[in-house]
Amino acid sequence: MKEGNFNLVVAKRGKIIFESTSSGVLGLLQAIEKFGKELYESVVADRIVGRAAAMLCIYSRVNAVFAVTISEEGKRVLNENNIPCQFEECVPHILNRQRTDMCPFEKLVIDIKTPEEAYENLKSFTVVRNRTSTG
Repeated sequence: MKEGNFNLVVAKRGKIIFESTSSGVLGLLQAIEKFGKELYESVVADRIVGRAAAMLCIYSRVNAVFAVTISEEGKRVLNENNIPCQFEECVPHILNRQRTDMCPFEKLVIDIKTPEEAYENLKSFTVVRNRTSTG
C-alpha cells in the first residue's frame, strides 16, 4: 500500500483485487460497487479507518483490516464484529482534512447501528458531495 502510494488496497486469496488513491471512504465504496459480495473474505489495507470505514468493512464481510491509522471507535466496531485489525497508530477520532473538526464521514455514521444503513448513507452522501464539488 505504502510503496504504491495507495490509500486503499484490497486482497483476496493472496492476490490484490483492488487499489485506490481516493481519499476518505470513497475507495471502499468504489470497491463495494465493483465487487459486491466478492469482497467477502477479503483483506482490506486502508490508510485511515474510523467508524465509517469499519462499518463498510463489516457490510462487505471482510476477513481482516490493516490500518495505518485507526480511531478508537473504528477499532471497537471491528472488534465487536470479530474482524481482526492491525494498525500502526490508534487515535481518539478521525479528523477532517483541516484538522478542525471530526471527519464528515464519521459524523454521518456516528449514531448508525447497522452496516447496511451506514453503506446507504455514505453512498448517498458521497454522490451528493461529488455533484456539488464538480458542478
